[in-house]
Amino acid sequence: MAILFSTDFASIRTWSSDGGCDITDKKLTTLKDRAREKIQAAHSLSVGGGGNVCPLLIREVFIQVLIRLKVCFVQSFSEADRDIMTLANHWNCPVLSSDSDFCIFDLKSGFCPLNSFQWRNLDTIKDTQDYYIPAKSFSLDAFCHYFNNMNKALLPLFAVLCGNDHVNLPIMETFISKVRLPFSSKGRRYHRVLGLLNWLSNFDDPTEALDNVLKSLPKKSRETVRELLCCSMEEYQQSQVKLQDFFQYGTYVCTDALNLGLPGWVLAALAKAQLPPFISDALVLRRTFLHTQVENMQRPNAHRVSQPIRQIIYGLLLNAPSHPEDKSPNTLPSQLLAFNEVERIKTNIKTSTVYVKQLLKDHCDLSKLAELPLSRRQMLLLEALKVKQVVLESIPTSLKLPIAVTCYWLQSTEAKAKLHHLQALLLGMLREPLHVIINSPDSEDPRRGGAKMLYEELQQVKAAMRPGPRLDLDTAHVFCQWQSCLQMGLYLNQLLSTPLPEPNLTWLYNGNLVHRLCQQLLASCSAESLLSICPEARQLYEHLFSATRSYAPAELFLPKATSKSKKRRQKKKIASLGTTSDTKHWYDRSNRFSLLVLESSEEHVENAELE
Repeated sequence: MAILFSTDFASIRTWSSDGGCDITDKKLTTLKDRAREKIQAAHSLSVGGGGNVCPLLIREVFIQVLIRLKVCFVQSFSEADRDIMTLANHWNCPVLSSDSDFCIFDLKSGFCPLNSFQWRNLDTIKDTQDYYIPAKSFSLDAFCHYFNNMNKALLPLFAVLCGNDHVNLPIMETFISKVRLPFSSKGRRYHRVLGLLNWLSNFDDPTEALDNVLKSLPKKSRETVRELLCCSMEEYQQSQVKLQDFFQYGTYVCTDALNLGLPGWVLAALAKAQLPPFISDALVLRRTFLHTQVENMQRPNAHRVSQPIRQIIYGLLLNAPSHPEDKSPNTLPSQLLAFNEVERIKTNIKTSTVYVKQLLKDHCDLSKLAELPLSRRQMLLLEALKVKQVVLESIPTSLKLPIAVTCYWLQSTEAKAKLHHLQALLLGMLREPLHVIINSPDSEDPRRGGAKMLYEELQQVKAAMRPGPRLDLDTAHVFCQWQSCLQMGLYLNQLLSTPLPEPNLTWLYNGNLVHRLCQQLLASCSAESLLSICPEARQLYEHLFSATRSYAPAELFLPKATSKSKKRRQKKKIASLGTTSDTKHWYDRSNRFSLLVLESSEEHVENAELE
């Protein structure tokens, strides 16, 4: 979520985001429901339907972009909503977000839904040369004025009665059935939202309204429900965390995090997003969510290939003092060594138990991990990736980590990589070095001409990717496995305080490009012919290929005879490569209160029809 310092869009100066899961785990059911929804969306995309699934590394790409643009940002320890609301009110700034919960928070300067920004519709301020991007701002005062000047303190009760991320009580249906809500022809959801708001507007304050809610429930349930509703309503109040301290002093105090006794360097790295929420979830909850990609749903999920890396990450986190209760003599050793992973199985989710691997034999204190010498941390990383350092000596610094990850990926029995998959990945990695040559300050650089021609050729290949009826699931699954390995390689590298530089992910991998390169390499083109126009790129490619080849299975390079019928099937498969996408309902599925920001009756009807 962004925090604006003024109404001028160009003045976005800070970005605050969620960290790990809530340490109380009260949103676990909601998180699992969302995971199932994402699996269904990914499955739909994989068979040529619509849906929206964010790329696996979108968080890491976004953070790199913020750093490059010099945007200050902080990562909250867990759920960030209350912290962002408190910071926005402290600075008297609006909030940008796709989370409709911000329709409930009492924000002094309002809330701008991200889907209201007309990103491609730049306009100029009258009599100036300054540009702005049109957007909508949600005002809680204006909203409450519309509903009989209702007290805005009633909105948290409205949220929990509707059912938010924290509470969804079946018994509340008893209350809904007894309250006479006005009938609406625009859908059941709209009917409930509008009816509850009109009903609540009759009360002066939340206490009076809550008492009337409880009257409709069985007496034996009233106090339990009161306690739960009041607790859930607290989620919309000011936070004790002062994120503004981070932007002023470079650090902030989070009592929940301090109470866990985590090492100071870990807390500092989490706040600066130098460690991902995956790490805090593993530390605090001993459970992680493995996000689904658009892959072959009939095969084991793509994250299976990177499980050994995660086992090593869990082993490094194992001795953090975040679970003092685990140290009791009655705790079984197997419980101490186990972490849970919520993963995809077919088109559903499953919680699997994963046991740690101890990489460090002579060092087990997480608080001292960052103090290990660079050479030792680098050795640990490469040992986890099963790669020898000598193999990376001829590789440019910026590509050492992705090449090490690729070597690991090729060694996995889970991965079913083919030669053209490897070639496509390596060719895609050439884009950044080519860009560097093209933008060299030396205008007479003789390498420029060939580099520019090859770069433009790769850009044309990427642009040639057109949506088709179905995705090549085998190719998609292989690249999903590689991305999972890269993600976990990045996380392990960060946990070891980056003994290898992080690659620029925007340049490193592009899905359209590698898929289209696979098509061309299968059809007629060869990597060598593509690289013939740029000797420097060809030499770098040879270094990359040589490093990875030593870890690839021998059968990857064996020539295979192809029958005429198989060639026909292959051509048909290539022709059908692609996906269709539908971004229309990006924000609707997980936003329970998105109806609050709709303006026209047509919009209301459209949402009602989606139920």
